[in-house]
Amino acid sequence: MSVETPQLHTSPQEQRLQVAVETYRAPDETRAQVDYAKRIEELGRIILAYSEITEKLQQSHEELQQTVAMLRTELSDKNRELERKNRLAALGEMAAGIAHEIRNPLGGIHLYASILAKDLHDSPKALGVVTKISAGVRRLEALVSQVLQFSREITVKITPVNLAELIDNAVELASPHADAKQIAIEVEGPRPMRIDADPNLLNQAILNLILNAIEAMHGPGAVRVSYRAPLIQQDIDSHAGQLHLIIRDTGPGIAPEILDRIFNPFFTTKDKGTGLGLAIVHRIIEAHNGTISAGNDPLGGAKFEVRI
Repeated sequence: MSVETPQLHTSPQEQRLQVAVETYRAPDETRAQVDYAKRIEELGRIILAYSEITEKLQQSHEELQQTVAMLRTELSDKNRELERKNRLAALGEMAAGIAHEIRNPLGGIHLYASILAKDLHDSPKALGVVTKISAGVRRLEALVSQVLQFSREITVKITPVNLAELIDNAVELASPHADAKQIAIEVEGPRPMRIDADPNLLNQAILNLILNAIEAMHGPGAVRVSYRAPLIQQDIDSHAGQLHLIIRDTGPGIAPEILDRIFNPFFTTKDKGTGLGLAIVHRIIEAHNGTISAGNDPLGGAKFEVRI
């Protein structure tokens, strides 16, 4: 009868010690091979670590380059915006001075024309000439008022308002102009929609944009007004915090060569325009810390987008 020798269990530490002892007892050539293999393994780990660090540095460098490019673009945009504001400020001061100088004699002309009209009520032909003079004076007074409004510093009085009601009011005021040209005004958006803004100024801006769309169209068509709260994913770069308003028309659109001048004061493509309507709208939106942009809709017509 044979007796089995019990197997002793050794710990991992004892096993490593045993391997080290056997390696030490091995011939010199075997130990050299083991040392060489260890060095190769260590070198591989070093190369791998170096590769990982190099890859991370390359990735960081690319991200830094993208950030620098973005900051340069943003700085360039801010510089152009600052340059434009400086030009507008200088132009506003000059226009205000001229407007004040014009307003005084205009008042005198209007007064004398009114007196003359009373004396000529029995002379229809002469009265017609005086009436044309009075009409011309009124147009000049309206232009002077617009110039003064443009040059005046805009003070925003922020209050809680319902954007839907402001748009309804603007549509009601613009409806006679739209009906005369067989243009439908369509509105789409949540009701109510509460925002914080200056109701008078924002209503004026929306009305001007709707009237501008109507005037740009030569025949029957539609003006579409849509508004909503900002979508975080889509509007994160636009700094829109309260609203995104879009006004589209079915007119001929905006010529590409004038897109960058569309908000410049006194720039107009209309025969009877003053070129101050969109400039005033731009100032009102800026006073609300918002942005306004103009472009052409892919389906046709012009498109103005307001973000506040």
